[in-house]
Amino acid sequence: MVSLPPDEGSVAGPEWSDDGPGETHHHSRALPHHTPAETRDHTPAGTHDAPDDAHDTPDQAHQDARELAARFEEEKPGRVLAGGVGFLFTGVTVAVGLLTLWQVFFPLAQGSKYYLIFFLAGILPMVFLAYPSGVRLRRTKADTDDTGDADDRRGPTPVDWLLALAALVVCLYPVLPVAIGAGGGGYDAFLDRQGLLDPLDVAFGTGLLLLLLEACRRTTGWILPAVCVLFLGYGYYGGLLPQAWPVAHAGLDFGQLVDAFYNSDSGFYGTPLDVAASYIVLFTIYGAVLDLSGAGRFFVELSAAAFRRSRTAAGRTAVASGFLLGTVSGSGAATTVSIGAVTWPILRRAGYPAERAGGMLAAAGVGAILSPPTLGAAAFIIAEYLGVSYLQVLGWATVPTILYYLGILLSVEIDARRSGVRPVVIDTGSAWRLLARFGYHFLSLLVIIVVLALGASAMRAVVIATVIAAALSFLDRRHRLTPARLVAALRDGVRGVLAVSAVCAAAGIITATTTKTGLGPQAASLLIGGAQAVSSEPAVVLALTAVLAAVALSLLGLAVPVTASFVIGWVIIGPALLNLGVAAPAAAMFVFYFAVLSEVSPPTALAAVAAAAVTGGRLVPTMWQTLRYALPAYLIPLAFVITPTGLGLLGIGGVGRIVTAGLVSALGVAVLAVAAGGWLPGVGPAGVPERIVGAVAGLVLLWLEPLPMAIGAALAALAVAGVYVRRGAAGHAGRPAVEESVDLGEEREWDVSTRG
Repeated sequence: MVSLPPDEGSVAGPEWSDDGPGETHHHSRALPHHTPAETRDHTPAGTHDAPDDAHDTPDQAHQDARELAARFEEEKPGRVLAGGVGFLFTGVTVAVGLLTLWQVFFPLAQGSKYYLIFFLAGILPMVFLAYPSGVRLRRTKADTDDTGDADDRRGPTPVDWLLALAALVVCLYPVLPVAIGAGGGGYDAFLDRQGLLDPLDVAFGTGLLLLLLEACRRTTGWILPAVCVLFLGYGYYGGLLPQAWPVAHAGLDFGQLVDAFYNSDSGFYGTPLDVAASYIVLFTIYGAVLDLSGAGRFFVELSAAAFRRSRTAAGRTAVASGFLLGTVSGSGAATTVSIGAVTWPILRRAGYPAERAGGMLAAAGVGAILSPPTLGAAAFIIAEYLGVSYLQVLGWATVPTILYYLGILLSVEIDARRSGVRPVVIDTGSAWRLLARFGYHFLSLLVIIVVLALGASAMRAVVIATVIAAALSFLDRRHRLTPARLVAALRDGVRGVLAVSAVCAAAGIITATTTKTGLGPQAASLLIGGAQAVSSEPAVVLALTAVLAAVALSLLGLAVPVTASFVIGWVIIGPALLNLGVAAPAAAMFVFYFAVLSEVSPPTALAAVAAAAVTGGRLVPTMWQTLRYALPAYLIPLAFVITPTGLGLLGIGGVGRIVTAGLVSALGVAVLAVAAGGWLPGVGPAGVPERIVGAVAGLVLLWLEPLPMAIGAALAALAVAGVYVRRGAAGHAGRPAVEESVDLGEEREWDVSTRG
């Protein structure tokens, strides 16, 4: 091993002490507001910041990392609220958090919709205080600074306060106990007017509609509100379409539409908002508690310690960090930034080009949304739509998650050999010692699984896990959750659900319109008809429909957040798959996976954009590298849709089906990784013919039927044989590698966070 001398970047590593993992004797450098790579790439190895950075604290570094992650989230960065506004915001969000916890154990007698009214009444006004409008008629020099985000640090404007007050009024109107003409009169009176709203009801419903569209615009941009308006226009003007068209309907007047949005179970207060208010907010609070207890930092440093002396230590550390952080984070971009903060300096030292490292980080980060036990928000909607327990959804996601990370790990091993990546020895403490001291962070995750297995609801499971995580935080004196920090965790947890709650409530426009007009079955018939125009063979029709659905979902995901993408995909594309005999779990997970993959799909690819910001790599090449690493995620969903054996990938069926599907798919993933990377580990480089044969073999293997599996296995064997022949003809010799030593303590530039 060749260790770098101190003047070439080797410095004192972290010391494992009772103060917590990664405690060092030097200050923690805060992340600058510009791209971190812009600073690093112009700083010679071994040099450090001038003493004027000494004022940067770990808390400031932690906040800076969170702000960087927020730039690449589906929602826009919010304001930094301080003073009286911050106190009000904290009070309201904590009250909403406590109401959510109360609802878990003592549900309101009037029902879940009654609870959702109060939940939205607390959430929606805070959106207007926490997120700036981004629209200024006149922009002065004071409106921007060198980072361009001064607007985010300004307090709410008078218009924001007016909108917040209006949101409070229109949200609470359904429970207003005072009669106003034929309107008002309390919750029961409001429900009694369902289908025959008073003009005052329509007025308040219209107000809520407009405010939700504005909230979505502030948090996610213009596209989702435009999609909602498109569905609204379809509901209102669809009756004017030629009745011979499949998507034509009888037509709805505006009052009927508002009634469907405001006073039905499929509108604003439908399943998506119910999921946000009952599940997602509890998991975001749990994530905030884990974050403050130091769990995210522990997971990353455990990954580094576990692989510190392996040949591919740098790549394995990045992938393992993504998987472990994914257990507590439902965000791809935030996880990408978190693991990139720690592992990019190591990857760079190992010789990874910025674009390849960025692709690896983005692919590993997006796995956070696919990894149990904390999947993305849409997974909870799946449980509600299908009427199954969240534990079943976790079971469905387990094998695909393993296959996903298997593909990434194989690509890491291939890159290390094909590109001559240097082995890096990461100078950290023992993984066993780290586990012995801080392994308790895994306990709350295990509690979720155990409590779910005992038959409890996901809500009770996560509340119990949160209490345990808070109690265990006292084992580390730096991360004890004192009352003040618990308040901060409640505030941050509820703040983390502001944007998704607005999206979920607005999704009611889409679901209610689809239900009222019958658009779902009509769109399904169009999709199936397009496939039948190519072939009448049922298997071919199913395969073509799945491919068309995958393309449609991928394009949809480029425009709207994952949650909205899933809701739209389920009501439009889900019926097509169900009509062709696809099992409901397979159809739901298919839609879920392709909704998630929008984070790595060009040209938006939020996770890839975040990774490029961390590494300083070129954006488009980073996106293509991300696609290469994430290839299994695009193909595995097709496997469990197009054949009955594919249900084994979801853990459905007998042991034989599950084992067969898992092993054959693993072989397919491995062959595809070799074809994409151009290298067979342990043998040598694969030429173009072998790569083409391998790619065909991998695709055929994922058609989980006896004949395709046999053909795929034969083609895979042929590709391997070709690599052996090529090696013998070329007399290939492995490229010598020189080890470098990297000290994690000084390479890490800021603390990690599991949430953006």
